[in-house]
Amino acid sequence: MILRPFFRVVLPLALLTPPAAYAAEPLAQAVSQQMHLNAQRYGIAGQAVFIAHDGKLLFRGADGDANLATREHITADTLFPVYSLSKLFASTLLMQLVEQGRIELDKPASLYVHGLPAAWHHITVRQFLNHTSGVPEYFGAAQTRDDGPRAPFPASLQAALDGLAEQPLQFAAGSNTRYTQTNYLVLSALLEAHYGKPYERIADERILQKLGLKHTYLGAAALPKAGVATSYMGKDGALQQSKEVAWPAYAHGHSDLYISLDDLSRFLQALADGKLVGKTALQQFWQTPVLANGQRGGFATGWETGEMGPYHEVGHDGGTKVRARILYQTSLDHPYTFIYLTNGSARNVWSRTLVNSVMAAAAPDQFPAEVVSERLIHAALAPAFDSAAQAKSLQMQGTVQGAALERTVNSTGYMLRENLRLDAAIRVFELNTVLFPASANVWDSLAETYQAKGDQAKAKLLYEKSRQLLPHGLK
Repeated sequence: MILRPFFRVVLPLALLTPPAAYAAEPLAQAVSQQMHLNAQRYGIAGQAVFIAHDGKLLFRGADGDANLATREHITADTLFPVYSLSKLFASTLLMQLVEQGRIELDKPASLYVHGLPAAWHHITVRQFLNHTSGVPEYFGAAQTRDDGPRAPFPASLQAALDGLAEQPLQFAAGSNTRYTQTNYLVLSALLEAHYGKPYERIADERILQKLGLKHTYLGAAALPKAGVATSYMGKDGALQQSKEVAWPAYAHGHSDLYISLDDLSRFLQALADGKLVGKTALQQFWQTPVLANGQRGGFATGWETGEMGPYHEVGHDGGTKVRARILYQTSLDHPYTFIYLTNGSARNVWSRTLVNSVMAAAAPDQFPAEVVSERLIHAALAPAFDSAAQAKSLQMQGTVQGAALERTVNSTGYMLRENLRLDAAIRVFELNTVLFPASANVWDSLAETYQAKGDQAKAKLLYEKSRQLLPHGLK
């Protein structure tokens, strides 16, 4: 076991400049500064960042250690385990088949692959891609536990599917979203059935060879002996080496991808440029779907999807440690590409927090909500915090207003609560009650955090305040 103290980087005072100063600094300096600040704040072992706009490189940098014991440094060629970013390869391969007219997203997957449980025969390809299938997970805590010997995975893909045949669906297909790896077992099986080849060979021929990806490996068994980042997790404010899951080969459609910063950036930029799937088709694939209950789905043909101001966002998280994101407005002609790779942090920081921070540093005029969030984190961690003064400052700036501001402040509070300090989170949630005193939600968030702190009396009062602000029918 390797433990490493949380505060591992001592920065000059100049590096602690509040994020509001980014606009006056050269982009590379601002992003580098943010990376160093993130390393200090969250205890990141090693990290690599890539930023491009309109196909032009804006930033490419690496910092920290690939292995804390050997002190091997992170480089742009270091191989990172990227966990669920593996699904982006599978999604791309499926989109290619749809664009070519060989499969239809809204047809049952059982038309294209045999051996699925009978209860799954009506579930469409799109529903498997978007985690709206309702199928149960094919493994459990016994296969991934860290506190003892792990149980084996099913011996084969068919055995994994057969083992689920008697389990009921978690919900009617298309009515809800629940993220499961099983979805991508079905999709990789579909690809293998169509091409008559192993999934790894399909990905190699249609993505890796096509793009010249020389630092990309499907499966830990194929890795070289050197140049691979060791994965860490946070425990009690220190870094501890992770016990990686030994995924079976049939899981490579959903996990066990190792890739370098440069190869991942090459893949994402080629995709956004229409070199793997046509741009017109890609924009259709990336439209946010609507569920049967009228709610927006969280995935678009397998990619996490959402809106960030005027930008449409697609991308994916990997193991909470890495994230890839493409943002564009009305078309894919001028996209932003952001990649943030880490091999773990003492605070187990959310990957979206890291990506948002470099978005704020690289393009503050384009991503004002991310600037507000980063500035609030900085302020909430300072020795003193004046909610009234912070509220006045945000209102005077006016770059983020109304419901968007309430959401930004609230999500920042939750990040602080989960990754840093409860007292800092309380400061931010209290700020939101100053900004939006008539919102039941902001008082509820503050109540939750006092409850997490153990102040049940305070939490009870705040929950009552929230309840009184609810519309009459919801009380």
